[in-house]
Amino acid sequence: MKRWVALVAVLVLAIAGGVGAGFLARHSGTRLPEISVYSRGHTERLSPYMYCNVLNLNECQNPRTQGDLVVTARNPVQLSVPEEVSRAPWRLLRIYENVADSTVALYRPGTRSAVTIPTYDQHRGRLAGIVVQLSTLVMDQSGELQEVPHAEWSVRVDWS
Repeated sequence: MKRWVALVAVLVLAIAGGVGAGFLARHSGTRLPEISVYSRGHTERLSPYMYCNVLNLNECQNPRTQGDLVVTARNPVQLSVPEEVSRAPWRLLRIYENVADSTVALYRPGTRSAVTIPTYDQHRGRLAGIVVQLSTLVMDQSGELQEVPHAEWSVRVDWS
């Protein structure tokens, strides 16, 4: 049984590394991929907050770019990710005023390139921010597989 689990773990790492390496190869020496967010007639295009080499997570670019999008409760945010992101497994974090109410949505490769996000949730309250992440699997010191973001885009939601 342990051998089967180890084999599956190696296979998952190889697939994640292959997807990430292909993603990285397409962008080495070029502009980093941008996401876009739209609300109330305004579009914001954002480069990554953080972007690391998927094969060497110590090799990172940290421009710390964060978008700022003015919203109202009546107009949702429309998020769009480029093909380079949607071809890989990616996740969307919706951060609410009370961080404990935040949510995470995971998208499989090729299934989603756009998401409509309500700015107000009846149970969670006001949306405070949006984070898009690309992750890779790494083995920690105890031999456990962990998901670690190697690219991240960040949007702050402004209610003014």
